[in-house]
Amino acid sequence: MTYPIVLASTSPFRRQLLEKLGIPFETASPDIDEGRLPGESPESLVKRLAVEKAQAVATIHPQALIIGSDQVACLEDQILGKPGDFDRAFVQLSAASGKRVSFLTGLCLLNSATGNAQVICEPFQVYFRNLSPQQIENYLNREMPFNCAGSFKSEALGIALFERLEGDDPNSLIGLPLIRLIAMLEEEGVPVI
Repeated sequence: MTYPIVLASTSPFRRQLLEKLGIPFETASPDIDEGRLPGESPESLVKRLAVEKAQAVATIHPQALIIGSDQVACLEDQILGKPGDFDRAFVQLSAASGKRVSFLTGLCLLNSATGNAQVICEPFQVYFRNLSPQQIENYLNREMPFNCAGSFKSEALGIALFERLEGDDPNSLIGLPLIRLIAMLEEEGVPVI
């Protein structure tokens, strides 16, 4: 049996990534608490939230393949959230200057009909250039990435902030690891090509 595919996200970035695969899907907004549990590691957090997002959408799509995803950016032991405004973004990018930021993306493909869930955490490393305060200010004024974890958009001008990138799938940096997702879909009988 072929199940419809549902992206448990309203993120325009994840939607654009999934559209690259050329398979029909719909989106649904998961309504969950995205707070971190006491003592929870960043990897455990993104995996748990990816599963919870998929499960939340499963209640309205009981016969579907549901894609849940969540991402955090970590600078050393600190999780960088979405800054929300210029000042917090400036602080985040200043702290990241000349350092490595780890992006962890949790991915869950839940078959809501069978209950089968495939869950992974895909890491991606971003090495920032040494940035001057003026460069950070110029970038933030041009791109205004205040709703993005880590305060940048790698798919746009944010690429100018980096010295190098390291990981298996550049799509995971934007929020949806397509290489792993393709393998998961194929395991559920959905060929992408």
